[in-house]
Amino acid sequence: MGISRDNFHGLVLAVSSSIFIGSSFIVKKKGLKKAGDTGTRAGEGGYSYLYEPWWWAGMVTMILGEVANFAAYAFAPAILVTPLGALSIIFSAVLAHFILKEKLHIFGVLGCVLCVVGSTTIVLHAPQERNIVSVREVWHLATEPGFLVYAALAVIAVSALIFYAVPRYGQTHLIVYVGICSLMGSLTALDTFNTAVISPVYYVMFTSFTILASMIMFKDWDSQNASQIATELCGFITILSGTFLLHRTKDMGNTTSKPDEEAPVFGNTNNRTPETAT
Repeated sequence: MGISRDNFHGLVLAVSSSIFIGSSFIVKKKGLKKAGDTGTRAGEGGYSYLYEPWWWAGMVTMILGEVANFAAYAFAPAILVTPLGALSIIFSAVLAHFILKEKLHIFGVLGCVLCVVGSTTIVLHAPQERNIVSVREVWHLATEPGFLVYAALAVIAVSALIFYAVPRYGQTHLIVYVGICSLMGSLTALDTFNTAVISPVYYVMFTSFTILASMIMFKDWDSQNASQIATELCGFITILSGTFLLHRTKDMGNTTSKPDEEAPVFGNTNNRTPETAT
């Protein structure tokens, strides 16, 4: 199955976005390291990085990436654009290996391959973007019963998480805060849990809910058969697997820790004895 002209434009913008965003992490980290060598590190409350050109270059690069990502949604459906965000992780990991000399573990390489395979599968089977000709049409789609039910369920779920789950399980269960962020489409200051676990879990949930909302509102799958939909879902699951593998093994190439010293997948690891900063 070929790729349409609009989907191709969306693909180029989405991949460009991933390159910019993935590169921005490396450029900003390089700036932070240079600033830390001459002043107080940002992690210790310093602001010397604000005078470092590399850090600002990274910020500009990230903004360009976000603009490209926003533009991609004008050409291609969410099922195509959103999962491709995982490619930024690949670019970041590869650049970190060569520029920052952070070793990429063999399982990290496998994670990169899985992300590429999954992305290719989705790109080749993505549905056509629905043509929206007016704001009135968007309003009509947003007020259809199916999307209204989804929106109501999302609000109810978020309210239950905020008023019931957070006081009881917020400090011990990662899924509570990430669930709120994913449903509402924003990310707060999640400093309670291990970042290596937050990133892939948030990516999985946010991407899943974004695709689900898009499918309900724009009915992107109406023009596809069961085989095409199943192939897209398999590609999506492949990307998720690669993302988790990349994050869970991202420090294995730089450490000599024993396997039984690895942090639990969904546990709160901030109470562990901190390791020496690198």
